[in-house]
Amino acid sequence: MATLLLVRHGRTTANASGLLAGRTPGVRLDELGIEQAARAGGRIGTVPLAALVTSPQERCKQTAKAIAVAQRERGHAVTRAVTEKGLAECDYGEWQGRAIKELLREPLWQTVQRQPSAAVFPGGESMVAMQHRAVAAVRRIDAAVTEEHGPGAVWVAVSHGDIIKSVLADALGMHLDLFQRINVDPASVSVVRYAPDRPYVLASNTHDGDLSWLAPKPGRKRRAKAEGAVVGGGAGPGSADH
Repeated sequence: MATLLLVRHGRTTANASGLLAGRTPGVRLDELGIEQAARAGGRIGTVPLAALVTSPQERCKQTAKAIAVAQRERGHAVTRAVTEKGLAECDYGEWQGRAIKELLREPLWQTVQRQPSAAVFPGGESMVAMQHRAVAAVRRIDAAVTEEHGPGAVWVAVSHGDIIKSVLADALGMHLDLFQRINVDPASVSVVRYAPDRPYVLASNTHDGDLSWLAPKPGRKRRAKAEGAVVGGGAGPGSADH
């Protein structure tokens, strides 16, 4: 079982001005977002990556590039980021490009907050469809990375807030209607491992902290956790069962 790092793009000009960017072309990181992406890249730079995958949106590609730069600076051999349509931003349809303060007055806003499984954006996609294609993409890529690089491999998927929240909700066994309980900030890193028995969410919405404990240990093979979670919580990173 490989380890997946879910990284949200850094802050954008649209985030800062209160607009729902969606798939609008040309939305890029602002000055703070560039700094955030570099900081996330530095944290991830302690871990050699088996794959780097990104949403097609420019802001995610910029964030992925910062991660790739940090990998090269650490001497890791990582290929250029691969674009994956399944990780694209939600198609917000007619909501795209509108101000959040205006959308707050739309009846659909309350559906998105309270029952997102019933939300269908006018001229866009449903939140259920969004989750299905994102989870399918992540699980497909994770299986491929594990098969090619082994269970100790670590890979990164750079995507968007709602996309990452929906993937985390699936990994946690939460209904989509509860996914608004999850927070995913710009340039945050969340960690998921898809084991044979169930997914394990190792971290969520982290901004700081050492990630080197995720790096494969030379000469040590990570054991599959098909036997289930350790009663009592286990010994944690660095122990023999990591």
